[in-house]
Amino acid sequence: MTWMSFFKPVQSAYLLGVLVLSTGCSTKPITQETIPKVSSDLQTIEGVSNQKFGARSFFLVGLQPYLGKGFKQFNKPDDFRLKSAGQPLILKDSSGLVHQAAEITISWRKILLKRQHKIVRQVSGPFASFESAFRLAQSLRKKGIPAEVAHPRDWEVWVPQGISLPVELNFLPYKETISFEVKPVLNGDSGNHVLTGPLQIESPDGLYWKQGLYLGPFWLKSDAYGTWTFIEQVPIERYLHGVVPYEIGPNAPIPALSSQAVLARTWALANAHRFAIDGYHLCSDTQCQVYKNPSQVSARVKDAIATTAGQYLAWNNQPIHAVYHATNGGVMASVSEAWFIEPLPYLRPQLDGSRQWKERFSLPLEDNSKVQSLLDQQIGAYGSNHPRFRWNRTYTALELKKALNSLSGSDQIPVGVKVMERGESGRVLSLEILASDNQRRVLRRDEIRRTLRLLPSTLFVVKEIKPGIWQFFGGGFGHGAGLSQAGAIDLATQGWKTFEILSHYYPGTSQKTLPDLPKAP
Repeated sequence: MTWMSFFKPVQSAYLLGVLVLSTGCSTKPITQETIPKVSSDLQTIEGVSNQKFGARSFFLVGLQPYLGKGFKQFNKPDDFRLKSAGQPLILKDSSGLVHQAAEITISWRKILLKRQHKIVRQVSGPFASFESAFRLAQSLRKKGIPAEVAHPRDWEVWVPQGISLPVELNFLPYKETISFEVKPVLNGDSGNHVLTGPLQIESPDGLYWKQGLYLGPFWLKSDAYGTWTFIEQVPIERYLHGVVPYEIGPNAPIPALSSQAVLARTWALANAHRFAIDGYHLCSDTQCQVYKNPSQVSARVKDAIATTAGQYLAWNNQPIHAVYHATNGGVMASVSEAWFIEPLPYLRPQLDGSRQWKERFSLPLEDNSKVQSLLDQQIGAYGSNHPRFRWNRTYTALELKKALNSLSGSDQIPVGVKVMERGESGRVLSLEILASDNQRRVLRRDEIRRTLRLLPSTLFVVKEIKPGIWQFFGGGFGHGAGLSQAGAIDLATQGWKTFEILSHYYPGTSQKTLPDLPKAP
């Protein structure tokens, strides 16, 4: 079994003869050398690996994954449709087929394989976040064990079969027999034509996608799960046009918008390895940074991005892990309170407010009474006008049971909820849920919010207000590490400049520009 067959369910041997459905286009096939590729190394984009990142640098952004999914559930996958914003779209497949049209419709066909293909591997997961999965993968790689992070539905870590792994890592064997592959089919006036991927789609005037206008170029590529992903190849600065206004809001003060631009650029540079196994860099939803409709960016947001063009934050000359969130509730979290990853010196617990706010409390907030005291106050904290700066949520025993799905295989109703451990910022590191048969389930760090999705953050106290009903009183929205967007808006209105805000939330980091970025290996 080859390494590629371990990751890719099937590599097609089906070849479509050269067919030109329109004139005036090159029939030169798309080869592996012409396809932008990614590496699992930090910030490495093959094809530009011999030069520093510059004005022409780009990201491959997955606009829609899992296309063609459904055959395994005996459903017919939905057709995939694209519409030009002007001149005809130009579709090219890797066998040399070229097709021009104002609208393109692709359906999906189940192609039986001549020989069945067996998939075997060891899988650990699901993980609540990429960060937690990547930490495990990195620790295994350091021991010489090949491991990759995948996202078939949730985050997982994949290791080849036959490698001995510690029992406590909870790897389980995975076996699947593949008898067919999913292929894209071009629906046109001259009939339906099975396409050989990857597909390139050029759009001279852009194309419409989910109520937005995107310029591309675009790719349709197979992933590691037997499905396909629609990908835009987008320059770094244009990428920010589709991120900044949706992450912090287009009407934020200019210093806050500029801060968000620096962070969005930094985060993307440092996380371009997230979907390496699937052949692209970043997704377009909340598993990465929200990216949509870059053509609607306002002039003021464009200006805020332009004033920081190419700028990013660095630690030891590398882009930092520039995480951010909506509001921290008055206290910043360390990165290891949010995820199962090693501490980072620029993401550490710190009270986030005026001098009076900092004098009112002291870290660590290690018990319920100290956390309750902080949550009872708001005046003086940065970002306190955010609607989820303080919040209340309730869970009934039945709601908890449904959220957990089961308590370690038990079908019993939860009878107790207890905070077992807190971090220095007061955030809950482990939460115990006890069932009536004395079975217990412990949720840890990012797993808490992933499981109990009503909770905006892990900065909370919990008490039983009636038998079988628990109230969670908390503060903040998000993981709490790094920049608080509400806090940045607050500081900007007080006259703080962009890099004053960034230095406040990422102390000790330095300002760099893209020409300073170390060359990829």
